[in-house]
Amino acid sequence: MKQYEAVIQTLEKLGGVATLGQLNQEVFKIKECEWKTKTPFASIRRIVQENGNIYKIKPGLWALKSYRKELEQRGIIVETEKNKNSKEVTEFNHSYYQGLLVSIGNFKKLGTFVPNQDKNKLFLYEKLGDLRTLQNLPNYSYENFVSRSSTIDVIWFNERNMPDSFFEVEHSTDIQNSLMKFYDLQDFHAGMFIVADVKRHNEYNKKLGYSSFTKMKNDKRVKFLSYDELERQYRQTIELQNIHTLII
Repeated sequence: MKQYEAVIQTLEKLGGVATLGQLNQEVFKIKECEWKTKTPFASIRRIVQENGNIYKIKPGLWALKSYRKELEQRGIIVETEKNKNSKEVTEFNHSYYQGLLVSIGNFKKLGTFVPNQDKNKLFLYEKLGDLRTLQNLPNYSYENFVSRSSTIDVIWFNERNMPDSFFEVEHSTDIQNSLMKFYDLQDFHAGMFIVADVKRHNEYNKKLGYSSFTKMKNDKRVKFLSYDELERQYRQTIELQNIHTLII
């Protein structure tokens, strides 16, 4: 079997759509295909970029053209200038990046939680409620703090069920609202991240510059994580998991 055929077969197995990370994880399970190269992950990237049967949905997310209509009916849509603020694209982006964050946390062996109101939303073909490892938010502190964090988009927890990192995904909503949540939780020894398109970095800096957030800014309590950087971290996390098992 040729390498591009293995990639296409893997995409079919995964429902016609997959992240590069998922392809890196699954494609080598096809024993009929040999990857005699020192850079197999680069080969997969080249195949999805060049093969005429495959199209790009967003950075790091690829699909088979033969599945395009079906995927669009499921809300997995290529973002354009015309539709970028539509309800369908906004909801897809939000749950997609939540899914990447949960997946990274799972690979890191951390507890992962998404709000219960998001548990039925899909990360491609899997419910976020099934992907998360914690079905209930741990009672890690006083009730007011736990309640305040209950709507944060993704939380990672350490082995003691204390917050490791808080993530708020901001596609089109007001970044200031997320910063206010972090303001109330800033005394916890946990990372705090605003996840958004790199185009919103200036807006993030402006909002963080408000006097209410002076201490958080000076203490560097909050960081901006772009969609592209998140996708890169997700992909590299999976590559590191698989690189030791490959027989080149």
